[in-house]
This record gives sequence, C-alpha cells and structure tokens, in this order.
Amino acid sequence: MSLPAPGTRAGREGLEALLALPGKALVGLDFDGTLAPIVADPEQARAHPGAVPALAALAPKVASVAVVTGRAPGVAVRYGGFAGVSGLERLVVLGHYGAERWDARTGEVTAPAPHPGVAAVREELPGLLERAAAGQGTWVEHKGRAVAVHTRRAADPQGAFETLREPLSDLAGRHGLIVEPGRMVLELRPPGMDKGVALLEYAREIGAGSVLYAGDDLGDLSAFAAVDKLRSDGVPGLLVCSGSDEVTELRERADVVVDGPEGVVGLLRGLAERIGDRLMG
Repeated sequence: MSLPAPGTRAGREGLEALLALPGKALVGLDFDGTLAPIVADPEQARAHPGAVPALAALAPKVASVAVVTGRAPGVAVRYGGFAGVSGLERLVVLGHYGAERWDARTGEVTAPAPHPGVAAVREELPGLLERAAAGQGTWVEHKGRAVAVHTRRAADPQGAFETLREPLSDLAGRHGLIVEPGRMVLELRPPGMDKGVALLEYAREIGAGSVLYAGDDLGDLSAFAAVDKLRSDGVPGLLVCSGSDEVTELRERADVVVDGPEGVVGLLRGLAERIGDRLMG
C-alpha cells in the first residue's frame, strides 16, 4: 500500500525518520474526527471499523501509539474498542487532554483530583443557556474534567455557536477555566490541559526519536505546535490532517492531508506494511 507524500521538507524528514527507526517512533492520534467519524451525538461515536486492526498491525512495530483526546480515557477505550486487543499492548490513551491516562498493558487509569471550577460551571450552565436563548437542540455533555456545549443539533448550529462564545468564555473565566472551541462545540476546561502539553510530555517521557500526530479540529493545533517544538529540538515529526470541510486551519498547517478517518486508517495500514517490508528486507 502506498503512502501519501508529505508536501513539506520537514514532513518528508519526519516520515523517513519514522520508517528508518520505527522502534523509536511515537504515533499520536486524536479520536473524534480522526479515528472515529464525527456524528451528531458524541455518545454514538465509534472508531472506524478498520481503525483497531490497523493500529494492532502498527503498534508492535513502533515505540508507542497514543490516542490524545478530550474524552475521559475509559470512554475513548470503550468507543474505540481498544481493550484486550492483541497487538495494542503499546497503546495508551491520554484522556482529558493528558490529565488522565489509560495504559493497555495494565488496563488501569491514573488521574489527579478534578478542578473545582468544572462542578461550579456545571451548576450554572442550564441557567446561562436559557438566558442566552441559543436555540432548541443545544445540549451539554458532562465529561468529568470538562463540560462541553454542543450546537450541532440546533436549527442554526453556527449561529448558536457564535451566540454562546462570549457568555461561555465569561462563565469559564469566573471559575478559572478556559473555553476550547471545536467543530460545533465549545468545551470549558481547566487551563494547562491541552493536547500539545500531553503529546510533548509523553514524547519526552518515552524518549521518542520521531513523532507523527494526526488530528482534525482546532484543539489539535496545540499538538501540531508540540510537534513543531520537537522538530526544533531535533526530533523529526510528521503532521497529518484528517480532512473535513468544517475546519481548514489544520489543513493549512499539515504536511499530509488525508480524507477523514478512512484516510487515517489507510495511512496507518500503509505505515504498518512499509515498516514490515523494511524489517523483512
């Protein structure tokens, strides 16, 4: 299976480093929109049918695979179907933007105490949404260490999204939280929790010799920035965009753009095959 050619020199160097020394490579992946198609109800999100087989083929050949997500790690593991799969022993889920970690080797989740501002925001949100008159169909997802307000089901999703940005930012600020915008979702969460911090810390923890990161949404920009930081420190990296029509910022920053989760699965399969061929050769 052929691999897409990176459009940048840094991307080409990142891909070559990964293929040359796969045992030192970290493969980082967002979940929603990257491994799992975006759906109207996030509770119905499931990994692409080819994702687990592709990961199980690739993971034994690299240093680690890290799923970096705003979801609770247990939820991502359940929706992804990652538990108890042969070949995924080197997979970790960095959930809640790295605040919690699930390790496939142990099946356990490690986590610190939650930020008190999340509970305070959760109590005030119903009244705020009613006052903002954001429209029927706007709804709240309680994520444990964060709270997300979704507008995808509203009659005017983008209008509801824009209406809520300022009041939600004010609410978050009063309780020591920040707002992370995404694809028709505004997430209120503690500062210092982002995919870039999670990816950078984990890459340094395992001594990664190269890093690939694939994402689809605004929250993945910090992970792209982390890869840029690693590149500046001498660690080659490859930036992959799981393309969509909703977010263009990642497409403009990426070394490689693939067609959504289907394209990501194809990339993972291609990497596993190419590495396997090199190891056998």
